[in-house]
Amino acid sequence: MTIPLSFSVLLSAAEGSDAGYEVHLNRSGINSIDTPREKVVAEPGSNLRIRFLNRGAPIHITITSSNAGMFTDFFHENLYIVDESVLTIPIRKDCPPGLFDLEIISGYGVMKTHLQVSIVPPQTARPVIQEEYPLQPVAHGRPHLLMIMMGIALILYCAWLYNDIEFFNIASFIILIVGALYTWYRQQ
Repeated sequence: MTIPLSFSVLLSAAEGSDAGYEVHLNRSGINSIDTPREKVVAEPGSNLRIRFLNRGAPIHITITSSNAGMFTDFFHENLYIVDESVLTIPIRKDCPPGLFDLEIISGYGVMKTHLQVSIVPPQTARPVIQEEYPLQPVAHGRPHLLMIMMGIALILYCAWLYNDIEFFNIASFIILIVGALYTWYRQQ
């Protein structure tokens, strides 16, 4: 005897809290749905675990997948989430690589979002951690020639303001133009 899918999904939704992907509810507004930033990936024969974390009042959500027939038996689930819940979607062992969408609806149809799930072969399913770029640029080596020219032009311009000698004003303007043109034509 096989257990109906919706009942088995409910049973697996109560298990464990080690979900692979987190979806935040009510975090950025009422009935809001914040999906994970990383790509959602699953392997054939594994379970896709989605952990729903509610940051506000209890909420009803509906998870639907209309194009997942060749990857999983999952089609539709309604959940009432007070704090958190884990939804486990079993992926078929014999499914080919591909994509399917999970549509998450909250607020009785007011908010809707799509979560794209990629089914990849086991050897490529391991997430690749990419190096994050720093928020501020990191200085390497000596200062750029344009910055040096801008500094010299600023000093000459201040000297023109202080001494009222026209040569300093013209020289600062020419140095700025030469620095900008040098930088422009030096680009690769």
